[in-house]
Amino acid sequence: MSVNGAIREVIGEAVSTVEKDPEALESGYLQLLHLVERLHRQLLDVIKDELERIGQTDINSVQALLLYNIGDAELTPGELRSRGHYLGSNVSYNLKQLVEKNYIRDERSNTDRRSKRVSLTETGLEVRDAIASLFQRQLASVEQVGGVDNGLIENTNKTLQRLERFWADQVRFRL
Repeated sequence: MSVNGAIREVIGEAVSTVEKDPEALESGYLQLLHLVERLHRQLLDVIKDELERIGQTDINSVQALLLYNIGDAELTPGELRSRGHYLGSNVSYNLKQLVEKNYIRDERSNTDRRSKRVSLTETGLEVRDAIASLFQRQLASVEQVGGVDNGLIENTNKTLQRLERFWADQVRFRL
């Protein structure tokens, strides 16, 4: 079966042979979990290499990705958590480190003094721009070198979004 055919099956565009073979479903699902975890670690390694290349060694790749995800926005730590990118203690620790290193400014809300809003400083914007530049360079070669075209990306995104909703339901309904 072709890669596109397999993806269509996963996202429900065709009758899946996996439904007829529970062992294949289990094997495929566990492989997918492993790949998602491994891809995230590899992304962090790529970001770490980029940070080293540009001489930005006082923050780690998780913190650089946090800066990238904040971007031009002004957010609360809760908003960062609710976007689903970070766990609560992980966000708090990394934000504190980034404030201390002058990558992020945090200001108390005028209306609710308990609430903080964070935004990037000039130094934080420079790191954000470096990570954005890295992603743009990758984009320029992902199709030719990686064999990953827009259709494959769209289908993979659909599959991952379905899994995200499934996992969110698992947490919400404690299934």
